[in-house]
Amino acid sequence: MSTTQKPLSLLINIIFFLLLLSPSISTNDPTPANWPHQFHALLFMNRTNTLQNLHLWYDWPNGRNFNIIQDQLNAVVKYDLEWNNGTSFVYTLHPSNQHCEVLHVDVGILRPNWMEGANYLGQERVDNFLCNVWEKVDFIWYYEDVITKTPVKWIFYTGIELLTF
Repeated sequence: MSTTQKPLSLLINIIFFLLLLSPSISTNDPTPANWPHQFHALLFMNRTNTLQNLHLWYDWPNGRNFNIIQDQLNAVVKYDLEWNNGTSFVYTLHPSNQHCEVLHVDVGILRPNWMEGANYLGQERVDNFLCNVWEKVDFIWYYEDVITKTPVKWIFYTGIELLTF
């Protein structure tokens, strides 16, 4: 073998060896991160003709979810305490509008891995965040920051944007 072929052959072997050691490029779609078992989030909901500020306290270990909901320019605050057994207590304390309603929903609160099995739709920019986007059961769209895996927005039958998480 000539001396010019030896360095070329050595270089090809080194490149081949490095390719074998390098991590393989994954073609799998990303999956949504599980929610922390406990957190507080400040949400903004923009429904047709209704703008709402919502504080969400999520507490999976204790099987509860607590929402404090206030419509824009409305003094009446609505409280919504949801339990994992499907029972919800929706009430207000304002003197002009005191009431308590007990609701029963079959599903209970969302599991930390509630987006498991969602259909990945790709990436989209939302409020200056590059997000991975998933769709589940034809009426839930979930947007998660690509870098931090923090929820940015989700849309059920209502639009919800996350301000803090």
